[in-house]
Amino acid sequence: MEQEYKYFAFISYNSKDTEWGRRVQRKLEHYRMPATLCSEHGWERTPIKPVFFAPTDIQPGGLNEELQERLRAARHLIVICSPNSARSEWVGREIAFFHQLGRTRQIHFFIVSGQPHSGNPETECFNGVVEQLGLPEILGANIHEQVYRWPWLNRERAYVQLVSKLLGVEFDAIWQRHKRRLVRKVVCWAVGIVAVMAALLGVWLKNQPVDVSVHVRETSVHSSALPPLRDAVVTLVLSNETKTDTIRSIDGGVVLRNIPHRYVDEEVHVRVTCRDFLPVDTLLLLTKEVCIGVQRDAAVYGDVRFRLWNPDREEAVAGAAVTVEGHEAVSDESGLVRLRIPLEQQRTVYHVAAAIPLVTDSVYMPCGEDDVLLCY
Repeated sequence: MEQEYKYFAFISYNSKDTEWGRRVQRKLEHYRMPATLCSEHGWERTPIKPVFFAPTDIQPGGLNEELQERLRAARHLIVICSPNSARSEWVGREIAFFHQLGRTRQIHFFIVSGQPHSGNPETECFNGVVEQLGLPEILGANIHEQVYRWPWLNRERAYVQLVSKLLGVEFDAIWQRHKRRLVRKVVCWAVGIVAVMAALLGVWLKNQPVDVSVHVRETSVHSSALPPLRDAVVTLVLSNETKTDTIRSIDGGVVLRNIPHRYVDEEVHVRVTCRDFLPVDTLLLLTKEVCIGVQRDAAVYGDVRFRLWNPDREEAVAGAAVTVEGHEAVSDESGLVRLRIPLEQQRTVYHVAAAIPLVTDSVYMPCGEDDVLLCY
């Protein structure tokens, strides 16, 4: 009847190789075997556990006796091989004790540094007791064996070599599957990294400032006699600041610099003010090229208002018929003339004709109730 063991394996190492000991323990205890092999041999999917590793399992006191008990309770002995362990008295004692138990074939070597059988104490990775005991020819799983171009893949191969020896299965039976799983993992990592990088790039781009070019265009139909647009003040209102500049002419534009990229393709508040034009106060979708439509204020040159005044009598002239650029009107009881000229006919100076003699016959725009035309 096969002996029952408390531990699947005991890891022997030198304190300078502690990290490698922990790594091997984690790898073995979490290694998932193919389902077909587990079904065939009646294993669990993670059959290599528990693995004894002194820093996590050993209790204070009675070190030698405790270690001997642990060694007796372990099915296999795994030796972390390096020049450090090769010179370690305790590693040699653990190998010798396990040999004395009659389990020589269950001693496995995992090479993390140095060279096997180098003959140089500075580079030799096998403890001297191996040769003294006349143990069989040892190869060991070597993480530095250059089978593949990538060191990490050679390390994985060494782990699988160790697993196959511990379980007594063909190396290729699990290595090919392990490689496929590694490929899938690498692909997933690569896709994940690309996705993360793309997300970071998107965040970076979204926070990079951009320059926004702003132009205006006149959308109203007007007379060519009117003054052209000039000195349009453009204000871009953001959540925490405003950007303002002046467009000098209809053919010009401005560049509002250092706009946070997060505002691009978002609605922002824009204001445009300009003499002779209606103010613009609106929301628009911000792009790197913005063109804002503006309309002339028809009242500036279109609302004609003046008073007819007789200086000899010093009184307003009521009920007088006048014609301004073909548009007729009659002065009211206070002598005031009011009329509206359509935008397409507007100009800066209008000729006035009347049934009564006029001293002056021109109205200069803009004008208002305080402007007078003298008549006889």
